[in-house]
Amino acid sequence: MKNIISKGYIKFLNEIKSRIISAKIRASRSVNKESLRLYWDIGAIIVARQKQYGWGNSIVEKLAVDLTAEFNNVEGFSVQNLWRMRLFYLAYKDSPKLAQLVREIPWGQNIVILQMVKDMKEREYYIRATAEMGWSRNVLMNQIKAGAYRYQKTIPKQHNFPKALPEHLAEQADESLKSVYNLDFLDITRPVLERELERRLVEKIKRFMLELGKGFSFIGNQYRLTLEDNEYFVDLLFYNRIIKSLVAVELKTGKFEIEHAAKMDLYLDLLNEQVKLEDENPSIGIILCVKKDSIVVEYAMRRAVNPMGVAQYRLTAHPPKELKALLPPEHEMKSQLQNEIKIRK
Repeated sequence: MKNIISKGYIKFLNEIKSRIISAKIRASRSVNKESLRLYWDIGAIIVARQKQYGWGNSIVEKLAVDLTAEFNNVEGFSVQNLWRMRLFYLAYKDSPKLAQLVREIPWGQNIVILQMVKDMKEREYYIRATAEMGWSRNVLMNQIKAGAYRYQKTIPKQHNFPKALPEHLAEQADESLKSVYNLDFLDITRPVLERELERRLVEKIKRFMLELGKGFSFIGNQYRLTLEDNEYFVDLLFYNRIIKSLVAVELKTGKFEIEHAAKMDLYLDLLNEQVKLEDENPSIGIILCVKKDSIVVEYAMRRAVNPMGVAQYRLTAHPPKELKALLPPEHEMKSQLQNEIKIRK
């Protein structure tokens, strides 16, 4: 009887905790929207009164002093922040769509976008991505510096989703795949072995899932699959809650080759037979490589049976001095790569 009560109470406790967490999240979002509404209104009033009375910059400085004194030194009313509110209003007052969208992300992220991005379409991309994927300020800054918008716009995605998946699922899978993945957060500037790249990604798996996109959950690395007496290992295995599919990620430190797609096809067959649940959609593969020839990829995708995409990844171009000092000379790295290739052959 005690065990029954104990199990019932744990379930009851978890349910209450879940409700509390959900309420806190909703309250946080509500507070953020109200704060942004207030900042928008203050910015609008500053612009209107400056125009009405011909006031210059000094009026903002005086306003900051008076508001800070009135509201017990609240940081939100500093001179710098009041100027940001004015800029915030001016930036989006003629764009009703973005004026609504900016209220979905925190003030700090809005300021990063205002300061670092000038093009309105590019701003919209980063605002939407931040809202959908919950990017922190640091992640957002990293994405902007890496030119995420430019790469997603100029480099086409390559996959066989329309052929291998139902239409509605193909569209969702397309949205989950990028053309280029930014691995700048790994602080790698030179070629590394695939296993080393995998190790570093696993160490920073939370950051990598943010780079992958919305809805990804990490299952494991070097995920073991078997066929008769043979063993195969998927570099990284994820589950995407939105498209309800297992997602296998293979890491290639060189150029994409047709055999990479054939190998991924085998992995996906095994995942569908051995791991996928009945109510889940077909497994999807993502092959990440340093370089790819679009014609070769297109040919490989036509031959592939299972849904998969091929994308490039980019590493940091400016390593910290401390890291640079620890990196081995380029000739040693090339030697390591050549030895690894010989071993695999």
